[in-house]
Amino acid sequence: MDCSSEEAEIRHALEPVAGIRSLGFQLGARTLAIHATADGLAQAVEAIRRAGFNPQPLQAATAGEDHHGHDHAHGHGLGSGISRLVSALLLAIAAEGLDFFAPDVAWRTWAGMALAAGAIWLAGLETYTKGIAALRHGKLNINALMSVAVTGAFVIGQWPEAAMVMALYAIAELIEARSVDRARNAIQGLLDLAPGTALVLQPGGGWQDVPVADVPVGAVVRVKPGERLPLDGRVVRGSSAVNQAPVTGESIPVEKTVGDPVFAGSVNESGELEFRSTAPASDTTLARIIHAVEQAQGSRAPTQRFVDRFAAVYTPAVFVLALCVAVLPPLLLGWGWPQAVYKALVLLVIACPCALVISTPVSVVSALACAARRGILVKGGVHLEGARRLRAVALDKTGTVTEGRPKLVERRVLRGGEGQALRLAAALAGRSDHPVSQAIAAGLALQGPPVDGFAALPGRGVQGTVDGQALALGNHRLVEERGLCSPQLEAELARHEAQGRTVTLLADGSGVLALFAVADTIKASSKEAVTQLRALGVVPVMLTGDNTATARSIAREAGIDEARGSLLPEDKLRAVEELQQRLGPTAMAGDGINDAPALARADIGIAMGAAGTDTAVEAADVVVMNDDLRRIPALIRLSRRTHAVLWQNIAFALGVKALFFGLAVFGSATMWMAVFADMGASLLVVANGLRLLKADIERG
Repeated sequence: MDCSSEEAEIRHALEPVAGIRSLGFQLGARTLAIHATADGLAQAVEAIRRAGFNPQPLQAATAGEDHHGHDHAHGHGLGSGISRLVSALLLAIAAEGLDFFAPDVAWRTWAGMALAAGAIWLAGLETYTKGIAALRHGKLNINALMSVAVTGAFVIGQWPEAAMVMALYAIAELIEARSVDRARNAIQGLLDLAPGTALVLQPGGGWQDVPVADVPVGAVVRVKPGERLPLDGRVVRGSSAVNQAPVTGESIPVEKTVGDPVFAGSVNESGELEFRSTAPASDTTLARIIHAVEQAQGSRAPTQRFVDRFAAVYTPAVFVLALCVAVLPPLLLGWGWPQAVYKALVLLVIACPCALVISTPVSVVSALACAARRGILVKGGVHLEGARRLRAVALDKTGTVTEGRPKLVERRVLRGGEGQALRLAAALAGRSDHPVSQAIAAGLALQGPPVDGFAALPGRGVQGTVDGQALALGNHRLVEERGLCSPQLEAELARHEAQGRTVTLLADGSGVLALFAVADTIKASSKEAVTQLRALGVVPVMLTGDNTATARSIAREAGIDEARGSLLPEDKLRAVEELQQRLGPTAMAGDGINDAPALARADIGIAMGAAGTDTAVEAADVVVMNDDLRRIPALIRLSRRTHAVLWQNIAFALGVKALFFGLAVFGSATMWMAVFADMGASLLVVANGLRLLKADIERG
């Protein structure tokens, strides 16, 4: 099952079968999941065989068996297929040689026909099997066209040419199949990144290699430097730099220490790690990525649907045209019947829609693989193509444009010695579990003295006694309630608040000792991403639930002109609708959970930083596995490039058809030329589509 026309044939064959509940086609993987009763399943398999296909149960496949092998017009095994086709080609060459060098030999005709028949049998048995099945069901596909063309050529005495055409066709199909498999295997190959065994801690304290499928959730796994991680988990001992490019697309290794998440398929680069598994092998982040991309291959892109509809009309139309060429000129123009029939057969060979039909899925699968390698998970061809039309991108602030966690950005001592004030602040901040206090403690990185009488002041801050001093570390409200504000302090607080910062003050009984400004800082990549979006003609807009002053400050720093703050989820949804009406197709980028209404309403919903998050992977149209905003312009560039390649292939395939139609009608094209033109066009469009596997989408 290699193209949508063959998928349609199988669907048609299964329509009369009772007991089938659902069908799950995976054209990219050449698989079909049938949910049916036992009797219905047996009848379905038999119906597929009657349609000319050879279904193989996946669970029956042995190790190393190529159950994904190309089955379009040649054998299952690569080695046996090549030897069979080489034999067919040698027989066809012998038939041609006999016809050319021994035209007057009495036994030339019978010997040549025998050689040609042997070549056709070796190279075209499966083509004939499928072609006859298609004709029996009233379908006209490539197998039917080639079966009629080769048989007709043989009947009118062009048996050497018939043999050579079938042999060359089958060889070209084999080459094309291996080229197409490059795109398909680029996706499947990601699964091979995770090792098959894991070194697991045993109840007795020893370590043992265990198949990853048998490792339970919660088991402790050890990974040495240079090894790949077999499962998802969370580090319990050790620290190391981990290259997680296969999952998130990050080119720079990420430092991992106790408490940090790690993902199957990542490479442990520097130190030994022990982690506790958090998911079974079948449900790792990498496995979910592969599953999502495989599902995406079943969702055909708009251009692909157009090509399928066109091919469904085109093939019968050309068959009718060839029939007219075979019948009408002898009756109306006085042509000889052999001449007219030969021209009609050339038309049938040229009419093969392979180049047209195969070009779209190869390009789409290549683009999906290219995106997945860079940590961009696209949930279908419709979203891949739709990204090129985007005119606006609505960006959530926290975790999308910014880091999503507070950071100490400024400190200022107002009274007393700086070192002493910072030590006192570090002591109080280190005892608090509030995110702002934790950001201050992390930013100061000091070991403070002990705190006596520590107490939290809800909505205000904390207090305690340090080195005999009664101190408080809190917000503007706390200082005002204690009567410690001054006009100068109010002006300083206003300056920070205008920049979207949260200010915390250290005070004793007589006044403020120091102030600390904490803010959610902008990511280093956000400015570059916004610049790239503008260069692509896409308008970035910030939508956030944070206050308007903070939103405008962050937007200004990122280079975003339009920012809207204090938005509830339903407000974001309405904002996306307004952008769609004012600017055109709009994407929404957020965390995939609290932005759900806006993500669902947008033309394309993009979940950011979703590595390991089931909800985001399931909910969004596109998932950026790390939190790099530059992946959005990269997606748009990939979409535009894919669209260009699709239409290049369509134009080229149709152009070649049109040229050879003219040559065939006016007598300048032979069947040899036709098969070379058709399969040459197929190989060229496949090669053009495969270029997307290595497309540079990081920059314009």
